[in-house]
Amino acid sequence: MSIIFAILLFSVLIFVHELGHFLAAKASGVQVNEFSLFMGPAIWKKQKGETLYSIRCIPIGGYCAMEGEDSDTENPRSFQKAAWWKRLIILVAGSGMNFITGILLMCIVFMPVQQVVLPVISGFESYSTVNGADGLQPGDTILEVDGEKIYVQSDFATILALNPGDYHDIVVERDGKKVTLNDFYLERHEVTDDEGNSRQMLGMNFTIADATFGMKLKYAWYQTIDTVRIVRLSLQMLLSGQVGLQDMGGPVMIVDQMSQVADASEEWTDALLNMLYYGAFLAINLAVMNLLPIPALDGGRVVGLLLTTAVEKITRKKIDPKYEGYLHAAGMILLLILMAVILFKDVFTIVTR
Repeated sequence: MSIIFAILLFSVLIFVHELGHFLAAKASGVQVNEFSLFMGPAIWKKQKGETLYSIRCIPIGGYCAMEGEDSDTENPRSFQKAAWWKRLIILVAGSGMNFITGILLMCIVFMPVQQVVLPVISGFESYSTVNGADGLQPGDTILEVDGEKIYVQSDFATILALNPGDYHDIVVERDGKKVTLNDFYLERHEVTDDEGNSRQMLGMNFTIADATFGMKLKYAWYQTIDTVRIVRLSLQMLLSGQVGLQDMGGPVMIVDQMSQVADASEEWTDALLNMLYYGAFLAINLAVMNLLPIPALDGGRVVGLLLTTAVEKITRKKIDPKYEGYLHAAGMILLLILMAVILFKDVFTIVTR
């Protein structure tokens, strides 16, 4: 059931994305020739007015085919004939819908939460050495670690994990004022719990507060911003070589992880909330990744739109959209090759583990 739910979740996110393009195109007066969920041969289709609505057999992707999207045409309602700002709205509408969906799902996930952990230090264990007059103090609100903002308490551990070492730049709010601790030594101590497990601990305790309705909404928004940051940090690590292809995962791996998390949940309600959290995470990821300036993605089309509009304004000459279409077609081929490689890697990993 968890696998079926995960696949349905993917389908919903794709549908919402393409629906954003579709609604923006209709509102802008651009002719939509076909609105399709999935790819490949059609298993259901219906013509309604100028638009063909279809569901296709390969459960990957989907599309909103607009008149004159990648080629020139004399149709006055074609995509290329629309004002540049209307085309811009149409291009970003898909990611916008995914982002809104992610926020709504985060709100649903946080509604049952009764308590939250604030990034406010409540005290220290007896073995801790990070506290003192020149260090951290009870009541400090952690604002930044190594230049990254701390929205919720879990951010503290996340940022420390991404920045190896014992010395960190920390900014806290103390008595209404910002206090900066540069190159602060966060000494960890080996602590054994009641079950005999040893862990490296700082000995810091954080404040637990009852979750009001307003706080739930705020934490849902904070988690959304955190997800955007995770995408940024992941791209930075990929470009810097800290992670490689072996660390990347595609839809198969994501569905597998969602299934494992759901199966490990004690109650069906916990499983549902965990799956919805994954859905929110994926929706926000899709929104951000689709706006990257890469050919074939919406972000690449936005860059192409802005460049061609600027060149046409300067030269007073119309650029044939087929050339941009060639570039996006090449980008799509490379993107499909990368997806295929990741797909086979994920399947091999799951089968051989």
